[in-house]
Amino acid sequence: MAKPSALSSLIEEGQLPIKQRKLLGEETAETLRELILLGKLPAGASIPERDLADALGISRTPMREAMRVLETEGLIEYSATRRPSVANPSRETLAHNQAVIGALEALGGRLACQHATQKELDNIIQMNQRLTEKTDDAAPLEFFKMDMNFHIAIVTASANHALIETHRHYIARLWRARFISSSLKLGRQNTLQQHQHIVDMLVKRDAAATASALEYHLETSFKNVAKALIEQEKETSSQ
Repeated sequence: MAKPSALSSLIEEGQLPIKQRKLLGEETAETLRELILLGKLPAGASIPERDLADALGISRTPMREAMRVLETEGLIEYSATRRPSVANPSRETLAHNQAVIGALEALGGRLACQHATQKELDNIIQMNQRLTEKTDDAAPLEFFKMDMNFHIAIVTASANHALIETHRHYIARLWRARFISSSLKLGRQNTLQQHQHIVDMLVKRDAAATASALEYHLETSFKNVAKALIEQEKETSSQ
């Protein structure tokens, strides 16, 4: 059952970004996505579409487009009566999605070693350098986006469009859980070291080593996610 709307209080407190010009569906989806990642719209919170559309100054059409995007990403879900709320996936569902992401990124790393252009490799190197430089002063959401873009860039360099699209779909389903882990900075330095090893193997175009490095990195990441979720549950139960 959905929790009472957290959206109304966000609007009343002025925390909801409202722009003068009309937002497109993708921009609306990004606004909602950030509210969900930051916990301003917590798991189970109801999302009144009409109120949200009015607050953002948009029609119902881009609102529906945004909701479809977020539903595809697994960030929202609909009840039997078609009432939307923020998704709260089970541990089992998260584990299944994690297994898929691990396999997809390992394959992406292998193919990137074969097909990545020098420009793509240089971009991945630069992204990793920025992550390292920003580790202490970046806002949690900024660092998280940089981290996810690093992984997306590797898969994109595979030049396999089916893989890229499938990866984009599944990585979104883990955004909320991975953001919780990232914001707590669990194993942050270890993560950066693993990123560097991935980059080193990719630059050498060692397909087996790159795939292995990505698999190990994601296994470690998912362990951190599990720890973060346990910590969050403890905090919630103590309130």
